[in-house]
Amino acid sequence: MTNILEIIAAQRSFFKTQKTKDISFRITLLKALKKEIVSNEKEIYEALRKDFNKPEFESFLSEFGIVISELNLAINNLRQWSKPERVKSSMLTFPSKDYIYKEPYGAVLIIGPWNYPFILTMEPLIMAIAAGNTVILKPSELTSYTSKLVSGIVETIFPKTIATTVNGGVDIATELLAQHWDYIFFTGSVPVGKIVALAAAKNLTPVTLELGGKSPCIIDDTVNIDLVARRLVWGKLLNAGQTCISPDYVIVKSSIKSKLIDALKKQITRSYGENPEESPDFPRIINTKNVLRLKKMLEDVNIVFGGIVNEETRYISPTLIDNPGLDSEVMKEEIFGPILPILTYDTGQDIEDLIWYFDKPLSLYVFSNKKPFIKDILNKYSFGGGSVNDPLIHFGNHRLPFGGVGASGMGAYHGKLGFDTFSHSKAISIRGNWTDPPVRYAPYKGKLGLLKKMFKYFS
Repeated sequence: MTNILEIIAAQRSFFKTQKTKDISFRITLLKALKKEIVSNEKEIYEALRKDFNKPEFESFLSEFGIVISELNLAINNLRQWSKPERVKSSMLTFPSKDYIYKEPYGAVLIIGPWNYPFILTMEPLIMAIAAGNTVILKPSELTSYTSKLVSGIVETIFPKTIATTVNGGVDIATELLAQHWDYIFFTGSVPVGKIVALAAAKNLTPVTLELGGKSPCIIDDTVNIDLVARRLVWGKLLNAGQTCISPDYVIVKSSIKSKLIDALKKQITRSYGENPEESPDFPRIINTKNVLRLKKMLEDVNIVFGGIVNEETRYISPTLIDNPGLDSEVMKEEIFGPILPILTYDTGQDIEDLIWYFDKPLSLYVFSNKKPFIKDILNKYSFGGGSVNDPLIHFGNHRLPFGGVGASGMGAYHGKLGFDTFSHSKAISIRGNWTDPPVRYAPYKGKLGLLKKMFKYFS
């Protein structure tokens, strides 16, 4: 505890020097961070392989490549992002010039998850530093190899007064959350997100919560089934399904369910072979605890493909489940594994009954060639973000906000939105002195009519 308090105190003291508000200083730090990450590229792939058996292709696609892209984006655009933004003034404040200033919050706590332990710690760190904050970063204790590497990179580049890592389990997280922060950024599960929100509320600390939920995938009968199967297998089984925006369950038109299941089986075999456990491209579950959690989901359901569990190697095979009950274990919580329940619908009411049975999801996907159907789905249901005719792809555009709604989270980030998340938008109005309209000053007699006209025409 003493060490944590000392680090926070040192960071607050350094922040008061105003050094982090120097844009050139921030850019220098980001360039150094990029150089260090690039020099550790192979080590990053190896750490992810040790933690997940993640193939190098997936590690580049979903972690390393995006981190480098975010660094390039911040380095190349930070000066522009940081400039005061001139906004149109109001006649009610005439004469004035109005601006929005972007200023750092101060001392930031970032708690990273285990499922994507490199990108989901580095991306918020990059944008917190870009915005001029100091940072304490807590990587996940479950991904020991990647978290150790992340800590080494951070400690190599940043003085502890600017950014550092604190490693440990629940006890360390509890100590960190007990402190007073200027901003908290958390990525993880809904239950832990509630704990983080409660801790933040005690000090009225603003918080971003990147959580999850049961993200549906709706498929109608106008689609190319083979194309849907190829895209759905990729989106569901990336990182062995341990992805917060992974399709959690399918709602397919009943008339094509059998064809979809057959197509999914064929595509899984094409992608990972007859025995995916031997495939170099299929990752493992993070730990035995989660293997057992997923194994329990396979009890008392109709498994039509897969269902193989190897606790020793932390392997769960790609698994398809036909029409599980909403009270079954697999439908009670976010799956976070390579298990795909397939439910059916015949009417729009059937879809409503299923989606509104659960809390608002982080993502929603719809596969269809009917524009009215797509429009209805996108407008009717509340979810963090999503895509049409392909899963996950909205995450790949830094111009789109990434975040949840309701139980799936609050706040959003990505690209400039990440910079904005870690920046307070400070309103500044600079009043001119060359005239001073007397309407607002007492005595007020005879001025109300003029004031009403001003509000009506000049607001």
